[in-house]
Amino acid sequence: MALTLTTAGESHGPEVVAVLAGLPAGLPVDRTAVDRELARRQHGWGRGGRQKIERDQVEVRAGLRNGVTLGSPLLLAVRNRDWENWSAVMDPWQVDAHKAERKRLTAPRPGHADLAGAWKYGHLDDLRHVLERASARETAARVAAGAVCRQLLAQLHVEIRSAVLALGGVTLLEGPPSFADLEAARDDSALRTVAPHREDELVAMVDAAKHAGETLGGVIGVVARGVPPGLGSYATWEERLDGQLAQAALSVQAVKAVAIGAGLEAAGWPGSRAHDPILAGRAGLRRGSNHAGGVEGGVSNGEEIVLRAFMKPIATLRDPLPSVDLATGEAARAAYERSDVTAVPACGVILEAMMAFVLARAVLAKFGGDCWQDTLAAVAAYRQRLGRLGPEGFAADIR
Repeated sequence: MALTLTTAGESHGPEVVAVLAGLPAGLPVDRTAVDRELARRQHGWGRGGRQKIERDQVEVRAGLRNGVTLGSPLLLAVRNRDWENWSAVMDPWQVDAHKAERKRLTAPRPGHADLAGAWKYGHLDDLRHVLERASARETAARVAAGAVCRQLLAQLHVEIRSAVLALGGVTLLEGPPSFADLEAARDDSALRTVAPHREDELVAMVDAAKHAGETLGGVIGVVARGVPPGLGSYATWEERLDGQLAQAALSVQAVKAVAIGAGLEAAGWPGSRAHDPILAGRAGLRRGSNHAGGVEGGVSNGEEIVLRAFMKPIATLRDPLPSVDLATGEAARAAYERSDVTAVPACGVILEAMMAFVLARAVLAKFGGDCWQDTLAAVAAYRQRLGRLGPEGFAADIR
């Protein structure tokens, strides 16, 4: 079956969970590596008070035995410590009416799912029904699942990195990044940028935005190297790899635009500049450039997969924008919930997780295997078949 990812849980509920179905049996899973990704997601200057409460760690509810997948759905859970403060309001069976009324929201926030979601699901009497699920807290479950997918990809020598390319209108790197560009970013730095020497300036900008009651967006680069050629398909629109990557990135809260490779810049170039020459290499074919971002015709071509995501400023403002109180129909200020000044560095970690899921799904779609050893054998046979006609370096042994 195809690899699928489903998440569930509310921001202030007991936990958020992810179900990965379609993983082959026999894949080793390192819990420490999953927890490391969860910690990376919580890091970054300008984060809100929620990150001081939560200490995210994964718990496995099903699908794993002795650290190895069973081939059945893998159920991952991340507990919400803040549930202790919200249990009377968010209890699944019986809420405390008085406390729930105090937390009821009826003035939708522009830029959030509040109003559109209330229209769709009939929650006009209390927007909390919308915002609890629409919250980016849900992405903790995605990061946990993505961490497992990264471990699958790592056995094929696939690596994924991200870094902040721009923040609050300050550009740190022009154009699409390479994997080497992103290696400049440090996870222990304040903002995980490609220009660590400029982070003091950016920290001051974030602090100024906080003082002004503002929020900041930015641009994140995500690159995968070592990706096998032939993932995705040109045969049907829904199988195109760049389309899958774009949809996955745009599913991340506050991401409003995506570019693959030099997708923005190439729109203004002549064709002779926009495309990547195919050259003979010592150990296979190579490219003179990577403007395509590793995907041609919806299929990976063996070059680095390069994606840029454009994140808008967070919509929850300390000085709220004008809105309407749905309970009275009168003009009002939008509701305010505890929030971040910027979450651009954390967004990169979430985007890595989504790229890992899409690439893992594409690997399993191409090579199959109910047992992980069968998948590895299929990849090895494919490498042998391509030989020197494949991309340079693809003939390396699988560990």
